[in-house]
Amino acid sequence: MSSPAATRPDAKAAAPLLDPRRWIVLAILSGSLLLIAMDTTILNVAFPSLVSDLQPGSVEQLWIIDIYALALSGLLVTAGALGDRFGRKRMLLTGFAIFALASLLAVFATEAWHVIGARALLGIGGAAIMPSTLSILRHVFTDARERAFAYAVWAAVFGGGMALGPVVGGLLVEDFGWQSAFLLNLPVAALVIALGAWFLPESHSPRSGRWDWWGVGQSIVGMLALAGGIKQLGKSGFADPLPWALLVLAAVALTVFVRRQLRLESPLLQVRLFANRSFSIAAVSIFLGMVGMGAVLFLVTQWFQYGEGYTPLEAGVRLLPASLGLVVTSMVTPSLMHRFPIRHVLGFGLVVMTIGLALPWTVQQFTPIGYPAVAVALAVLGMGVGIATTVASVTLMAATPAHEVGGAAAVEETCYELGAALGVAILGSLATALYRSNLPSLDLDGTAAAAVRGSVGEAAHVAQGLGGEAGRSLLDAVSAAYTTAITPAFLIGSLLTLAAAAIAWAWVPRDLRPTENAH
Repeated sequence: MSSPAATRPDAKAAAPLLDPRRWIVLAILSGSLLLIAMDTTILNVAFPSLVSDLQPGSVEQLWIIDIYALALSGLLVTAGALGDRFGRKRMLLTGFAIFALASLLAVFATEAWHVIGARALLGIGGAAIMPSTLSILRHVFTDARERAFAYAVWAAVFGGGMALGPVVGGLLVEDFGWQSAFLLNLPVAALVIALGAWFLPESHSPRSGRWDWWGVGQSIVGMLALAGGIKQLGKSGFADPLPWALLVLAAVALTVFVRRQLRLESPLLQVRLFANRSFSIAAVSIFLGMVGMGAVLFLVTQWFQYGEGYTPLEAGVRLLPASLGLVVTSMVTPSLMHRFPIRHVLGFGLVVMTIGLALPWTVQQFTPIGYPAVAVALAVLGMGVGIATTVASVTLMAATPAHEVGGAAAVEETCYELGAALGVAILGSLATALYRSNLPSLDLDGTAAAAVRGSVGEAAHVAQGLGGEAGRSLLDAVSAAYTTAITPAFLIGSLLTLAAAAIAWAWVPRDLRPTENAH
């Protein structure tokens, strides 16, 4: 945790020693993070082509989609601790080697289980890479103000990469097939490994004691059960006992994990970090912000493709206002943090997110909603996310002792992953329930009617099968029902970000200045 002097605007710290390689390091890490961020969304575009080629069953399709996030979420804490102990540079380069191998396996996949295994390896590689990027930035950027700018670049690249994934994927898949979505990773990974081996500095956190294998097992079981429970909740609904069983298992495993970490002299994760109010509020802000952002990106993409009839590439292009807004505000946020108290900047960013989330529902009360209103809402939401996540990242890492940055980075990444997953599960389930209630009476047989009520995607396939005037009428009814359903879900998301803003204004210390250097 920073010393009290670090929180005073008038602190006169000695100029820190600046690493001459720091901007090269930032460029290398930004390139690596762009690849990871794009990989989380690029499969959305490649998936229909993959399904047509490999013919996976419905269960295999779910595993292809979910296994990446499950492996990533389950291993973040362990990977962060490994990087602290055995070297963050070594961990990052190992992660990219795994990433490249997994991508190569996916390119030559001829069966669905080949892709499932490759996606699991991609998640393992991503877990090794992501905490290492933040930890290395913390080590290399010794000046607090420059470090805030580096974290802003990190946030901009991550958010921008997620939005660019469908666009780049669409361009590649249209000409080169679904394998190109994985083939793209190979030259980038090779370049990062070559440049990283030359330019990235190695850093460790000195730790005594044996490696905590019991803690590793408890954290992996707990995080896998938590991520799996959240995802299953979004797919099967609240009546299915399976997600609740997984969530109970997660609660038990993580409780045992936390109690064990509190007793150890050299814990896998320093859970006492959460006793720091600034750290906890920053983590909560990222988590609640990503609940809203994850739900919007998922539901709006569905609306573009099934409600408005856009191709995946056209849908990806129409998501760009969110990416552009995020990149622009991420870059100006460090200046805002240096001029104004952190709680004001964080609270303001969360309020901007609230406005972006509430805007579609507000517009719908007066006129049928179309893309122009959605584009404005996406841009405003992206601007709010850029401000809030940048401030939260800087605050969270500034509140962390240098020897615990791997664990803090893992916490931050977990907030991103689980927040987005929970948004899709909770707000996506709400939108589905509202969609079903908004459907008119349908003159369809039992199987077709059940499919239409199942999801908007299934309904679009039924309409395509019917064809002609009947198919167009069904698609119009489905589109109207889904359009009316998603905006109340966004409104609920806006209440979460508004609550996070109130928490930030009330509880973030008034004199916290993480862009000031400590003595």
